[in-house]
Formats: sequence, C-alpha cells, structure tokens
Amino acid sequence: MATEEPLSQGGVSRTPQGRAPAMPGGRSAVGERATWISGVVLSLSAFTDWYAGSGAVGPTIGVIGWHTGTLGKLVFFIGLAVVALVALREAGIELPPSIPESLVVIALGSLSTIFVMIRLISIPDEFLPASGRGIGIWISLLASLAVIGAGLLRASEEL
Repeated sequence: MATEEPLSQGGVSRTPQGRAPAMPGGRSAVGERATWISGVVLSLSAFTDWYAGSGAVGPTIGVIGWHTGTLGKLVFFIGLAVVALVALREAGIELPPSIPESLVVIALGSLSTIFVMIRLISIPDEFLPASGRGIGIWISLLASLAVIGAGLLRASEEL
C-alpha cells in the first residue's frame, strides 16, 4: 500500500515514485472517482428496463437488462469488474506495471459499449410485445461511454 513516508528533516513529505496520490485529493482523484461512479452506474443499469411496450390488450411490459440474455449479464459483470479494479487499487493491490490500469478500463468500457449497442440495434424476438427501447438501455450506453471517458482521463493523468 502506498503511504507517505515520515517527514524528513526538512519537513517535506515524499510520496513513492511512480504512484499518483490516491482518492483524498488531487488530479488523480478525479479519474478514480469517475471510474468508480461510471462502473457503479453501469452495473446498476443492468437492472433497469431495456425494452418496454404493450400489446393490443394488456399491461405495459418492461424487460430489464438482466433478462435480455447473456449480454445483459455481461454488462453487469463488466461494471462490477470496473468497480473491483478501483477497489483493489485502493486496497493496495495493483496490476503489473506492463498492464496500464487505464488501458484495462478503456477495454472494459469498449466491450460494454459493444454489448449494449448489440442489444440496442437488435431486439430479441422473445420480447416482441416490448418492442420499444426503455430508458435503461440508454443509461447503460451512457455509462459504458463514461467508463471509456474515465479510462481516458486516467490515461491522461498517468502521463
């Protein structure tokens, strides 16, 4: 775990080299917070309505992302992976130096965006009365794009 060294004789503390300061403040906190928030929103968006509609007779039907098949479940688990990545870093467990964390976040966000776009374009036939798109799929798309943006923000902080 990266902690500050005790004060030197000059009264100035030093942080370990190669590691940006953690969450308490500074520029790196923005990237970590953005990653954490977008990961939580992405995970929770799998439990919002992705499809909505009604037949000729009967109530309005809503289908949540979790029930849309494997892709909806994968979106949830990708969001959890993003949150776990941030939590592990805060716990002091980091990826090897050859694998930048920002690159992993960008890859997870890109994968999630592809999965949401597939479900946005192609509505499965089993949900035909619910042939409209609900607000949840748009939230999932925005959260996926926010994960990519958070990864890019973290990459700019690493430079």
